[in-house]
Amino acid sequence: MTDTTLETRRLVFADLPNVIAIERRAFPTPWSLAMFVLELSKPEGICLAAQRDGQLVGYIICSRFDQVWHIMNVSVDPDLQRRGIATAMIDEILRRVGEEGQITLEVRPTNSAAIALYERFGFLAAGTRPRYYQDNGEDAVIMWRTQATLRGGLDDVPAAPARPVATP
Repeated sequence: MTDTTLETRRLVFADLPNVIAIERRAFPTPWSLAMFVLELSKPEGICLAAQRDGQLVGYIICSRFDQVWHIMNVSVDPDLQRRGIATAMIDEILRRVGEEGQITLEVRPTNSAAIALYERFGFLAAGTRPRYYQDNGEDAVIMWRTQATLRGGLDDVPAAPARPVATP
């Protein structure tokens, strides 16, 4: 019987060839090797790998800026998406950051599956970054997860509008 248990562990430099392979298949404008090396070098960050049956199947990069955590990159092998891998990685980030942690991220407004996933974890849209994505000039939706967003509001989100922003 094959072990299909998902293991979440620290992402290490030796994982980078597999990370780059997934990154190139998953994104139109993939991160460079140097970007991953920089993030793995930051002692305050949380970089995790998801592994199934001994194979790297996803990764998440989360950096800390002062008191705010920023999910910089979440990726799952395109052949294995929608199987709970991203959910498990985000769950582990939230466990490590703690209930009081403020977390932000950017997501394409056309990525409705990702937006729905983030919303299930209590993230709310709080604005946009115009022309954020280099490949097509698409804006990014800025999402936050804070104590207020868990209650449906944005009152503790830095520079957020008074009400949640509707997502497409």
